[in-house]
Amino acid sequence: MTRVLVVDDEPQILRALRINLVARHYEVAVATDGGSALRGAADWHPDLVVLDLGLPDMDGVDVIHGLRGWTNIPVIVLSGRTGNQDKVDALDAGADDYITKPFSVDELLARMRAVSRRASLQGSEFARVQLGDHTIDLVGKTITGEVRLTPTEWHLLEILLRNPGKLVSQRQLLTQVWGAEFVTATHYVRQYMAQLRRKLEPDPGRPVHLITEPGMGYRYCP
Repeated sequence: MTRVLVVDDEPQILRALRINLVARHYEVAVATDGGSALRGAADWHPDLVVLDLGLPDMDGVDVIHGLRGWTNIPVIVLSGRTGNQDKVDALDAGADDYITKPFSVDELLARMRAVSRRASLQGSEFARVQLGDHTIDLVGKTITGEVRLTPTEWHLLEILLRNPGKLVSQRQLLTQVWGAEFVTATHYVRQYMAQLRRKLEPDPGRPVHLITEPGMGYRYCP
């Protein structure tokens, strides 16, 4: 049974999430502040954390930093903060996804399934990935359909493919592909993502696999 730690200082949200998750056969623990969240994670070892940012004792981003000091368990931020900078800060701290309140329980459950699938792949090297009609060999650097990519396109695509379902921030992509000195050159990512969509998406204007999350980053949806 998947263990989920829900961290929020709103009793109504804690109650609603506990009821919905238990009904779907998750094992649930709750915490109402950052300190108890960090202690609970260390003692209980959840498989996934659902975290609010506006906690009474510390910012949720600090909780993410605390978790990332010792664990890579998936963290989904569930917050009333809608500003892009809040989202980027959480993602850069190590959050796997970000959902704003008010939220749909069905969407949260879908995001939980997605990050859990990704976590199950971590530590295993998967050579072949399916993207629509294309089979991509990440080891041999080949794509069916005689698609050819530049080295930069390969690097960008590989980061996304190795994180299926995860929202990867623009800062992370720029740092890993171009270097830390290019963290503000967001037009680089836009340009190369457009090129990848033209080569890999059936309808580049309406992508279904290489998705833009405005102001935050990009996501590969299998």
